[in-house]
Amino acid sequence: MTVPTTSTSTSTSISTAGATRRRTVAQALVEFLAHQYTERDGRRRRLVSACWGIFGHGNVAGVGQALLESEGALPYLQGRNEQAMVHAAVGYARQCDRLSAHAVTTSIGPGATNLTTGAALATVNRLPVLLLPGDAFATRPADPVLQQLEVPGAGDVSVNDALRPVSRYFDRVHRPEALIPAALQAMRVLADPVETGAVTLALPQDVQAEAYDWPEEFFADRTWYVPRPAPDAGALAEAARLVRAAERPLIVAGGGVHHSEAEDALRALADATGIPVASTQAGKGSLRHDHPADVGGIGHTGTAVADGLARTADLVIGVGTRYTDFTTASSTLFAAPGVRFANLNIASFDAHKLAAHSVVADARTGLEALAAALAGHRVSGAYEAEYAAGKARWEALVDRAFAAPDPAARPSQSQVVGALDAVVGDEDVVINAAGSLPGDLHKLWRARSRRQYHLEYGYSCMGYEIPAAIGVRLAAPDRPVWALVGDGTYLMMPTEIVTAVQEGIAIKVVLVQNHGYASIGGLSESVGGERFGTAYRFRAADGTYTGAPLPVDLAANAASLGMDVLRVRAVGELRDALMVARAAKHPTCVYVETETADTVPGAPEAQAWWDVPVAETATRPAAVQAREEYDRRAAARRRPL
Repeated sequence: MTVPTTSTSTSTSISTAGATRRRTVAQALVEFLAHQYTERDGRRRRLVSACWGIFGHGNVAGVGQALLESEGALPYLQGRNEQAMVHAAVGYARQCDRLSAHAVTTSIGPGATNLTTGAALATVNRLPVLLLPGDAFATRPADPVLQQLEVPGAGDVSVNDALRPVSRYFDRVHRPEALIPAALQAMRVLADPVETGAVTLALPQDVQAEAYDWPEEFFADRTWYVPRPAPDAGALAEAARLVRAAERPLIVAGGGVHHSEAEDALRALADATGIPVASTQAGKGSLRHDHPADVGGIGHTGTAVADGLARTADLVIGVGTRYTDFTTASSTLFAAPGVRFANLNIASFDAHKLAAHSVVADARTGLEALAAALAGHRVSGAYEAEYAAGKARWEALVDRAFAAPDPAARPSQSQVVGALDAVVGDEDVVINAAGSLPGDLHKLWRARSRRQYHLEYGYSCMGYEIPAAIGVRLAAPDRPVWALVGDGTYLMMPTEIVTAVQEGIAIKVVLVQNHGYASIGGLSESVGGERFGTAYRFRAADGTYTGAPLPVDLAANAASLGMDVLRVRAVGELRDALMVARAAKHPTCVYVETETADTVPGAPEAQAWWDVPVAETATRPAAVQAREEYDRRAAARRRPL
């Protein structure tokens, strides 16, 4: 999908003939990365603009020394946790529309294996990050070395092989000259809008330090053009025919709309045709919340109006979505007899999902072409009036969820979301990934700009939010960036607060304390698990848990890591605290303890099902009842053909 060119050299041949530069492998790699660019629509950017790193044996004398010697050609960013460094890099890449990325370097051993979760997150979400873990000696002068995993039946295996299944490209550079093809392949994948994800170049520590005479051409500026492939004329014509024949079409906008910068094209299509637009977690904000055709989130965490339209749609038009189970309500949502699917996606793998008519193209190019093919076509006035009324009913429900009639009361989580909604501007970015907040945000948040809503819900990784906020802020230093975290997520990975403080990166953290795993607690109850193991409570001698919460002070913890902390005790104080945090020039945390959904009116319940299998046989009544409900719901599943 990408076309590499060399912009300053007259030759792109890989040869040791002619002028050379003597560099170590690590020095050559750093210098090479400093000369890689992407270009789309005439805009040129550094492909790899910085390198995160935690140093130990395996990279301190190789990549570490090379970054020092580069004198800032590839800026260095210091992290505290290897997984968190990948999250920060992912946040940066997403904010940059995948046109610029960060590298991450680690030592061998636990430093390398700590990358695995972040790599999976990047690859699942189709976001580019370059991983440079140290590796065991290629020459094996001492065998094994510290932290080396020995596999008796395979001498060429190291812990870095754990990164193979979660990387879109993996190579181990056993010899200096092998870096040249490996580095070029790595850049190809990072810049490819279909193939992108985590890219791993495992670097044996002795090879990193080995010198080699590199051809000058290796260090020439190289531009990787990111294309906008147009749809096939026949496939486009059939898609237009399907739309014209449909009485109740519905667009499902996914993350590909944002990656392609296709929001204006989507809005133009909706304006011209009146087709309503629902959005996945990754696609929310494809239309502003107040656009007449925007009907909000779809699926298990969607709105009543979007899910109602989905159940009765005769044509579903997926744009840049990969149709996860939350979007399809585990294949129970699109329920109309004879419903058809037409998918516009740059990846044929996703375009063919749900037995759809597939249009393989860039989202912006494809939407523009579809709008032209549908010139003069519009859905019925009755259909527009129907979804406009549904949208108005839902907005009234959101207003009730946000309302705080007693300013002295402890807020609900919905009221926290509502207070933030009242404070932010179009330029703010709100980041979340896991817990009960994604459901509330998808249903309730009123997105005002294309990159305001940043939900990592492909991998839904606890601990993502704070480091991702740092990455987003690095990509957009003038935008207020908010990390919304629950207590469970915060305890997973607060370490990068220190990085934000050290570097003066003024992220804002909204820390919601509800004393446990609220989302999984509710799920546990619904599937017969009776909230087992989901609360932070004292354990009694008989093995039961008391009602008293643990005396854990997360606000004090955040303050001890260097953040300014504002404690909110009542809903009436919340908006003022958020306004102070928004204006702050230093990393700032708003800490709020919330009431549970059981005691305060909050967000509306899920509007669609999600398949979590329930025990087929059990003695406890809760599980027996949950299985009966599961069987009833699962019976509605259908596989489009």
